[in-house]
Amino acid sequence: MKAFYQDFKLGILGGGQLGRMLIQSCTNFDVFTAVLDPSDVAPCRETASSFQLGSITDFDTVYNFGKQVDLLTIEIENVNVQALFQLEKEGLAVYPQPRVIDIIQDKRKQKQFYLDHNIPTPDFVLVENRADILAHSGLLPAFNKLGRGGYDGGGVQRLNSIHDIDKAFDAPGVLEQYIDFEREISVIAARNAKGEVAVFPSVECVFHPEYNLVDYLIAPSSASAAVLKQAEAIATKVVESLEIVGLLAVEMFVTKNGEVLVNEVAPRPHNSGHQTINANYTSQYEQHLRAILNLPLGATTIKTPSAMVNLLGADGFSGEARYEGLDELLRIPGVSLYLYGKKFTRPQRKMGHITILDTDLQQLKAKVELVKQVIRVVA
Repeated sequence: MKAFYQDFKLGILGGGQLGRMLIQSCTNFDVFTAVLDPSDVAPCRETASSFQLGSITDFDTVYNFGKQVDLLTIEIENVNVQALFQLEKEGLAVYPQPRVIDIIQDKRKQKQFYLDHNIPTPDFVLVENRADILAHSGLLPAFNKLGRGGYDGGGVQRLNSIHDIDKAFDAPGVLEQYIDFEREISVIAARNAKGEVAVFPSVECVFHPEYNLVDYLIAPSSASAAVLKQAEAIATKVVESLEIVGLLAVEMFVTKNGEVLVNEVAPRPHNSGHQTINANYTSQYEQHLRAILNLPLGATTIKTPSAMVNLLGADGFSGEARYEGLDELLRIPGVSLYLYGKKFTRPQRKMGHITILDTDLQQLKAKVELVKQVIRVVA
C-alpha cells in the first residue's frame, strides 16, 4: 500500500465535521484526502486535498469515486453499501468493511448480531409496523427505533403505553425494552487488519433532555472500576466479533444494579470521542487512521480529565451563523474551541464543540456550566 506519500489517496465518504477532523490527522501523516459529499458548503470542502460534489448514497457516484482512490473509508454510515461491496470485490481496500457497515446501517441486523454473539443488550423484538407493535404491547414502556435511516437522535420514539401507538413508526424497526439506567457511557475501540485492538477509557454522556443529543460528556466516567472493566471488555468483544478494521464507538447503558448493556454502535469517529484530541495520547481520529492503514495503534491513555460540550445552534435562529460570547469563552482556563466550518446555523445543528481540561472534577463540571452559559450560536 502506498502510504505517507502524495500519490497515496485516501477516499472519505462524507464531508462533515468528523471528516474535517480526520483530515487534520491525515495532514500530519502526509496523506492525500479525497472527499465525496452532496453539499457544496460541506465542512471538508476547503480542507480536503480534493473535493467532489455528489451523492454518497448513489451506486454509480460512490463506485466511480472509489475507483479513483487507494483506500476508502467513511465518516457517516448512510452510504451506498452495494457500491462498497463491488469495490471490495474488485480489490479496493474499504474500511470499515462493507459487511460491517451493512450490519450497522440497519438496527434490526445490529440487534440480531448482538443476540447471535451473546453481547448484552436490552430485550427487544423486531417489528414490521404499528400493528406488530400493538401485538407486543406487553413490552411497553419501550423505544421504537426505525430499522434504517435514524441518525443523531432521529428515528427513535418512546412509547409509554398503548395510548402512544399512534406515535410509533409504521415501518420495519425494533421495539426495545425501556431501561431505567443509572448512566450512559461510551467506549471507543479500534482494530487494525493485524487484529490488534486498543480501547479508549469510558466516557460519561449527559444527554439534552429535549433533543436526544449529547449535551456534554465527562472523561473518564465516574462509574465503578468493576463497571468500567466490564464496559471495556464488552467493547473489545464487539470489535472482535465484527472483525472490524477501523474505529467503533460503543454506546452503553449502565443499569442501577451495575449491568452494562450495549445500546448502539457507530463504525467511525464519534461525538463521544472529540475530547481525545486534547486529553488523550492519541486522538480518535489518528487512531482511526492508524487502524485503516494497518499501523500500530496508539496509546489511549488519558493525560488529564476532560469534558466536551456540544455547540448547537440556538433555538429561534436560522441563517448565517454568528458566535456570541467567544471572548468570555476563551478566557476560561483549559478551554479549546473547535468550529466545524458550517456557514449556516439552525436550531440544534451541531456547529462545533468545546473541550475543557481540568485535573479537578468539580472545577471541570463548573466550567461545563459556565461554557454552556457564555457561548451561543445565532444568526
